[in-house]
Amino acid sequence: MLQPPHQSLQVAAVPAQRAPVRDRDQDAPWHTEAVCRRDEAGLFFAPSKEPTAARLSREEAAKRVCARCPVMVECREHALLQPEPYGVWGGLTAAERRVVLARRRRRDVELKKAARGTIAAAG
Repeated sequence: MLQPPHQSLQVAAVPAQRAPVRDRDQDAPWHTEAVCRRDEAGLFFAPSKEPTAARLSREEAAKRVCARCPVMVECREHALLQPEPYGVWGGLTAAERRVVLARRRRRDVELKKAARGTIAAAG
């Protein structure tokens, strides 16, 4: 399984210089460009028994980090495809990802129904 980019990593104290996304080395994993690699993992994952107000505040702070991340879309898709059950990934909380997945499933069902209807009408 792919390591979450926002796990605490010990990195040398050298300022990170990121290339624009379009120039990124295509062989490098997307998470090497993740902004959250430089932040504490605690911002993205809830401690046990976290009060609601604290959770909402922490999640909003994590989403602000995600909003400036050049690989936010890749991160979000990773979390949706795995699916990652915890934490803020790609600017979405676990609950928000469940909603997105449910909408995708409904859309897929509707598309299949429409395709079957088109085939039946043509036959």
